[in-house]
Amino acid sequence: MEKVLTVVLGGGKGERLFPLTRERAKPAVPFGAKYRLVDIPISNAINSGFRQIYILTQFNSTSLHNHIANTYIFDSFSRGFVEILAAEQTFESSNWYRGTADAVRQNFMHLRTQAPTHYLILSGDQLYRMDLKDFFTKHLESSADISVAVTPISYEKAQGLGILKIDTKGEVVKFLEKPAPGEDISEMKMPDTQPSQIRDRRKKQEYLASMGIYIFNAPIMEEALDNELEDFGKHIIPACIERYSVNSYIFPGFWEDIGTIKSFYEVNIDLCSITPKFNFYDELKPIYTRRRDLPASKINHSTITLSLTADGCIINNSNIMHSIIGIRTLIESGASLDGVVCMGKDYYETDEQREENRRKRIPNMGIGKGSIIRKAIIDRNVRIGESCRIGIDDLSRRDGDYGSYFIKDGIIIIPKNTTLPPGTVI
Repeated sequence: MEKVLTVVLGGGKGERLFPLTRERAKPAVPFGAKYRLVDIPISNAINSGFRQIYILTQFNSTSLHNHIANTYIFDSFSRGFVEILAAEQTFESSNWYRGTADAVRQNFMHLRTQAPTHYLILSGDQLYRMDLKDFFTKHLESSADISVAVTPISYEKAQGLGILKIDTKGEVVKFLEKPAPGEDISEMKMPDTQPSQIRDRRKKQEYLASMGIYIFNAPIMEEALDNELEDFGKHIIPACIERYSVNSYIFPGFWEDIGTIKSFYEVNIDLCSITPKFNFYDELKPIYTRRRDLPASKINHSTITLSLTADGCIINNSNIMHSIIGIRTLIESGASLDGVVCMGKDYYETDEQREENRRKRIPNMGIGKGSIIRKAIIDRNVRIGESCRIGIDDLSRRDGDYGSYFIKDGIIIIPKNTTLPPGTVI
């Protein structure tokens, strides 16, 4: 009987998502009003029947630990689990994870205890919905040693990804890591034998990019990592093409690597559209997250257009457009938000705390009266005072660290637990 062990790669410091990763691991970054990034791969695995899951991480893992412990609790009959394996010192190794492959290598002593026949490797910072059971079935049918999930892309998008060349049988025969702009990669095009809906010439999707999702036969994984190579995409997969049978699994659906502030912001805002690229509204394959038992959101005399509001919010006489409103968010009278990703807060303030805030002239957590905000990410537990203007006046938005806020990719980011006094202009 086949036994698949799922390993979710939590990534490194998450520098490209900083400052959202300043106090949390990348998979723990809040997403889509009420979720965390790690909920996506975990939910894909659970919905596909793979319920023995390890998450590998090493930086700022406390928030991630708390989320996993409060969310993924299986009964004793399912034999399922979701557990975190953080970097640790042992008699064999005292190093940090040096890459994705090295992270798996350093945890073999834990992974082997499950006696898996196959390893399913997933990334902790991608947005997609895939039937991983079908992926596994196709892997078995191919009799391959390794299978790589790939997605059709255009030449313009190829520069930032690993490009794979396949033969007419779907076997991977060549790998090219992040080709340079203008480089001739025409030899890497998909063969004409691929179905037209996959090889879509109208969208110029003639190349195949690795999604960072793999299936390894367990003995092959042991052999492939019996070295000092550090990363799956850069090192292990290219080396394995020369030694083993590597099959491709073409996934034509929506897939986005959420590795930068720009991509994080754009996929969040897209969720507000009438027909978003990623569909959360699938009862048969839900995206799971922590159950908080919060009350329904209360909306008083407000206008909300093409936006998402999570549970437990109170929105008073405000104008909200194309925005994500996270859990427990308080938005006070006269506020205006356009293109804002607001992550909400971790707890409600009591009446006593609010009175203390008033005496100390500290704004309450949330958006103060009359504040206007455009194209910004507001992290958890942020206090924005009355009559603030954020992203309204200076349209140049030069990237940098400005102390109480950051600008990256032209997007203003207010870090977690920041307080902006009344009348602040950014």
